[in-house]
Amino acid sequence: MPISLVAYRERKREREMECIATPFFSNSCVVTLKSGSIALPCRLRSPSPPRKRLLASRELRCQKMYVPGFAEASPEAKAARNLQDFFTYLAVKIVLAQLESYNREAYDELMEFISGNSLNDGEKFCQRLMRESPRHKGLALRILEVRSAYAKQDFEWENLKKLAFKMVDESNTRLMRDYVEETSHLESEG
Repeated sequence: MPISLVAYRERKREREMECIATPFFSNSCVVTLKSGSIALPCRLRSPSPPRKRLLASRELRCQKMYVPGFAEASPEAKAARNLQDFFTYLAVKIVLAQLESYNREAYDELMEFISGNSLNDGEKFCQRLMRESPRHKGLALRILEVRSAYAKQDFEWENLKKLAFKMVDESNTRLMRDYVEETSHLESEG
């Protein structure tokens, strides 16, 4: 039975498709045709037995986005590092609040140290605090203890995830809405 022209063209187009991971679509691929590129969901057809391994590797490449510029660590490791610095900041605030109510002298010493040392890098801050004096070493150990306890017991990790998703979605929606309003306003003037 002869193949119809439409079916022939469809098969030919399928053979020309190439699945490449793209930073714009998490579970999508860029399909390159001779006529151009389009984004499609990453659902490749069941391969014929000889090509199974090749297509399976393509499916794996399409599942995660490639993020350039993170040779030394993953984006998750970078985020963890930033969270560690943030937890150090929070621990210092907690320890300061505790000291203010029962040990005013230690509170003043820590405040003086903070005024001359940046809290942007929590690791370096704690290292310098430990080496300042034996009294400061005790404060540094207290900050490390509070930082660890807060990260493990008090920080609401699930809430962080929900808030991050919500904030990204709201920001994207707001930015797209503003862009559409701006461009439609410009088009109506022109």
